[in-house]
Amino acid sequence: MEAVINSGDTAWVLASTALVMLMTPGLAFFYGGMVRRKNVLGVLMQCFTVLCVLSLQWVLFGYSLSFGPGNSFIGGLSWAGLNGVGLEPYADYSATIPHQAFMIFQAMFAIITPALIIGAFAERMKFSAFLVFIVLWATFVYAPICHMVWAVGGFIRNLGALDFAGGTVVHINAGIAALVMAIVLGKRKGYENKPMPLHNLPFTVLGAALLWFGWFGFNAGSALAANGLAVSAFVVTNTAAAAAGLSWALLEWKFNGSPTMFGTVTGIVAGLVAITPAAGFVNVMGAIVIGLLVSVFCFIAVGVVKPKLGYDDSLDAFGVHGIGGAWGAIATGLFATTTINPAGADGLFYGNAGLVAKQLIAVGITVVYCFVATFIIAKVVDVVMGLRVADKDEAIGLDLTQHHEVAYTVLD
Repeated sequence: MEAVINSGDTAWVLASTALVMLMTPGLAFFYGGMVRRKNVLGVLMQCFTVLCVLSLQWVLFGYSLSFGPGNSFIGGLSWAGLNGVGLEPYADYSATIPHQAFMIFQAMFAIITPALIIGAFAERMKFSAFLVFIVLWATFVYAPICHMVWAVGGFIRNLGALDFAGGTVVHINAGIAALVMAIVLGKRKGYENKPMPLHNLPFTVLGAALLWFGWFGFNAGSALAANGLAVSAFVVTNTAAAAAGLSWALLEWKFNGSPTMFGTVTGIVAGLVAITPAAGFVNVMGAIVIGLLVSVFCFIAVGVVKPKLGYDDSLDAFGVHGIGGAWGAIATGLFATTTINPAGADGLFYGNAGLVAKQLIAVGITVVYCFVATFIIAKVVDVVMGLRVADKDEAIGLDLTQHHEVAYTVLD
């Protein structure tokens, strides 16, 4: 029987694709507000360039390596240039929507993942090195992890680990890469003795709002259909974000004396990160616990562990995405229930301790592979062209030295 395209499913996936696309400009504002004013355009430029460069990489060969026929580790090149990726459904990934709709939806995930890493090396990486790094990283880190977790025949997928919308593929992957880049690049000049306050908090709040908005496409769109599962994923996404934003504000109130806007939006993003792998498998009570606790873990990572270890993850990409993603993946093993998604599995609290073990293995594989591969790529790029801007350029700021632009006109 010939597969039939469902217009409602197709419309929802295309709308979700647009929502996820908006997350990368949203991330640009979220990160852009956090850096010093001399570097804001550098961050915006990096985020928008990722959108341009990886949109091309994805259709040329990234999609084929990530989802195309291959082995349990990586796909092949049989779908390069979208060869054979047509406008009819494809049973393995897009039973009720055109294959290209699935492809372009996944493109937006492949774009925002390396964009998240920008938070770790903000204010000090050469733009030329950045361009080379993101193409290599998307090809040799993102594609294999994506294939192992989501592609038919992928090793982690066959293991039975669950990742609904990208806890391992997107957030742990980007978070670990962020930690590696912070270590390899070293600290910003003056990091230990000069305050580096964010320059535009309303920018960051606007970015967080766009991220929250776009995340409904990220998570609910991953149902790949306009159905009950999409609704459930939508509801738990909002619930976890709300719980985490409130949780972070309360933690600040208790330990720092006052709740802040910056802390609240940081918590909201952490909640969105943590619910991502679980969105299609947990109910609202699970989502509330996931959201409440992720802020505790990320608050400790950012406020206690980072200062103690001394690395300069400029905008806490590892502290929020790496830690939040790992908690979300493990929490999926605790709270998943087949009453929400019969195609998933029951977690520990529903009688299946084995799922926690599978989730831990998936986290472990992602962490180790990403750490080693990112370190190699960073070192190679550093040797060939140098990762870091000159000290003088760093002092002046990346906006002027890398792009010959300024964000603000100062009138005397």
